[in-house]
Parts: sequence; C-alpha cells; structure tokens
Amino acid sequence: MDIEAGDALVEAIKPLARATNRSGVMGGLGGFGALFDPKAAGFTDPVLVSSTDGVGTKLRVAIEAGIHDTVGIDLVAMCVNDLVVQGAEPLFFLDYFATGKLQLDQARAVIAGIAEGCRQAGCALVGGETAEMPGMYAADDYDLAGFSVGAAERGQLLPRPVTAGDVLIGLGSSGVHSNGFSLVRRILAARDLTLADAAPFAPGKKLGEALLAPTRIYVKPLLALHRAGLLHAAAHITGGGLPGNLPRVLPAGVTAVLEAESWPVPPVFAFLAEAGNVSADEMLRVFNCGLGMVLAVPEAGAEAATRMLTEAGEAPFRIGHIEASSGPAGIRIQNLPQAWPRA
Repeated sequence: MDIEAGDALVEAIKPLARATNRSGVMGGLGGFGALFDPKAAGFTDPVLVSSTDGVGTKLRVAIEAGIHDTVGIDLVAMCVNDLVVQGAEPLFFLDYFATGKLQLDQARAVIAGIAEGCRQAGCALVGGETAEMPGMYAADDYDLAGFSVGAAERGQLLPRPVTAGDVLIGLGSSGVHSNGFSLVRRILAARDLTLADAAPFAPGKKLGEALLAPTRIYVKPLLALHRAGLLHAAAHITGGGLPGNLPRVLPAGVTAVLEAESWPVPPVFAFLAEAGNVSADEMLRVFNCGLGMVLAVPEAGAEAATRMLTEAGEAPFRIGHIEASSGPAGIRIQNLPQAWPRA
C-alpha cells in the first residue's frame, strides 16, 4: 500500500463522510471501528437489519469508460434498497475499495459517489477500507463492496401479510441499474459497439455514459409509505428480475398478476432486446425491465399510496394485483408480447 496516497485519500474523503453525518453517529473516520447509537437515532426497541452487495461487472463499464462518480451510488443503492423492503431505515454504510494501484482522483470520485448515495438514503458513511493489491488487479482496475445496517422498531418489519385484492404498484428504474451487465457487454461485443459510440437509445450520450445511469434509491418514499401504514410488501427488482424477486415477499397461496405494458420501459431495454435477439422471458429474468421496485398495497389504500408517492417525486404505476391461488407464491405476467420490450 502506498502509505502517502492512502493518507491523502483519507484526508480527501473526510469532508464527504462528514456531509453524510446523521443522528446516532459516534466519532468520525480514523478509528479501528465505527460506533453508532440506535437510541440517539430515535429507536426504542430496534431490530437491526443488515445487507451487503457489490456492483458486479458494471464496474468494467465504469473503468473502460473512465467514469467513476456514479458506481458508488450503485453500491449504496444495492444495499439500502434491500434494507428498506424489510421495513428498515438505513443507518450507516461502510465500503471496501480494492485496486491495483491507488489513484487519488479515481478513488475520490468513487467514494464521492458513495457519499452521494448515502445522502440520498439518509444514512451515514462511517468508514471503510482501501486496499492496494498489485498482482491481484491491473493498475487501473478496482473492485467495490458495501455493507449497510438499518433498523426497524420491533413489530414494524416488512413484509406484512399480502392478501388477494392487494394492488401492485411499480416504481420506475433509471435503466439497467446494477444487474445484467455481463449480458449487456456480450451484446455490445457481438455488435462491435464500443462505450465511446453514440448510444442509440439516448440521444446526445455515449454508450458508456448512458449505461452508467446509477441505480435509483427508493428509501425515503418507501419509509414514508410504510410509516403511514400503506405498505404490505415491497420487492427490490435486481438479478432474477420480476420472476425472481417479487415472489420472495409473497406468502404461499397467492399469485402476483401483472399486466404487461402497464408501465413505461426505458429505451435501453428495447435496444438490448433487439440488438441481442433476447426473448421477452429472458429479458424479464435478467433485467428489471423498467421497474426498480414493486409494492403491494391494500386496495382501500391504493389511491392514498399513489398520491403519497407522487408527492414524494415518484411516478407510480398501477401494474397489477394479487389473487388467491394454490401452492407456493407465484407471478403471472399477462398479455406479454413475444417481442418485448418494443421501441
């Protein structure tokens, strides 16, 4: 490890970390561990919820495009979105940054993105680890991992019972988010496209910039909805898409029925489906296809939930409902065209 570069990085990121400070944080960067007091954060009888994740091969796109200030947002999003669907408020976040050769500007840009993600989620960046590992990574390469802890009052965890008649509301994604990039990169290679080429689906942008649109963070509107008693369950749509994630928050004996084309699909997905000759079923298994979150809300509260989400700056879509069935929880997407999404 280049000690001087490491020290310079710590000094450079201290203001970024301070900007994410919140109630409950004890101390600052530089200790052997980070301290947090849930009572000072306003919790009486908290249950802690933790999550860890990475960014996957989207990092390859960031490295090759030379754009490093958004993947940190992805890193935070992948963790905190998993916390909020369990009813937990994200409290703090730690990161692990490993590289072949520590480059101050590159590392600071990555960590600035992490700090921005923490700001959006309302959690504190309380620490992390930087590792310089020549021989493990090429000089310009790096890897990221993140870890977050949240809390919910005992008895306030999600999911709550989801029953027949509940309404399904979708919240839009910004694009591919952080899953499916191995297939994305394979499609680009098969079409002889580079990240410096113009993005066919995003006028005025290069492919690298367009594909690096950061994962959306849904923490604040979902917490507000949950605390208003209007949320039965929420599913973060990541790897596995709708079929792999929505049933995870449903009990046995119900099926989520979604109406295809009831939500807008970002143009990147039509591009990928056509350029890669990817079937509709495979698109749904690999990508979020325009839905970053799916919420189950009580039918009687659907209008109020929609209004609250809209006032919070979301664009909610009524995409289906829950119906009774037999056997394990399932999902059915009705009226799905064979070639989907379409431009």
